[in-house]
Amino acid sequence: MGSIEERLNAMGITLPSAPKPAAVYIPVQQTGNLLFTSGQDCRKDGKLIYEGKVGRDLTIEQGQEAARQTIINCLAVLKKHIGDLDKITKIVKVLGFVNSAPGFVEQPYVINGASEFLEKVFGEKGKHARSAVAANELPFNTPVEIEMIVELDD
Repeated sequence: MGSIEERLNAMGITLPSAPKPAAVYIPVQQTGNLLFTSGQDCRKDGKLIYEGKVGRDLTIEQGQEAARQTIINCLAVLKKHIGDLDKITKIVKVLGFVNSAPGFVEQPYVINGASEFLEKVFGEKGKHARSAVAANELPFNTPVEIEMIVELDD
C-alpha cells in the first residue's frame, strides 16, 4: 500500500471498488502520462448518498459531502487503472457539475468539497485548476458529477 492510500486509511477512508460505467464509455482514458476520468457521481455501496438539486433539496454542506464522495469514486477508478495512486504526480484539473436549483449560484463552494479533499490527500500535488458549473439536470438525479485530469510519472 502506497502513502496516498495510507493517508486515506488514516482519514478513515477505504477506496471502494471502481464503479462500473452506467452506459457505453470507459471510466478512464490515458494518453501519454495524462489520465482523464469519465464523470463520476456520489454513489457509495451502489446507491447515491444524496439525490436532487443543491439550493432546493440539499444544502451547500450536503453538496460538499456529495462532491467529496464523488472525488473518492474518481480516485477509485484511477486506482483500478494504474494500481497505485502514488504514481500520480499532479492533479491537473477538476471539472465539477452541480445539479442546481434555479437561482443557485454557489457551485464553487459545493465543489470545494472535492478540491479540499484532494489537497488533504495529495498535498501540493493535489492543488489543481478547476471549473464548477451549474447544471439544470444531472443523470440519475445526482447532485454532483465530477471528472478529473491527472498526470502520472513518466
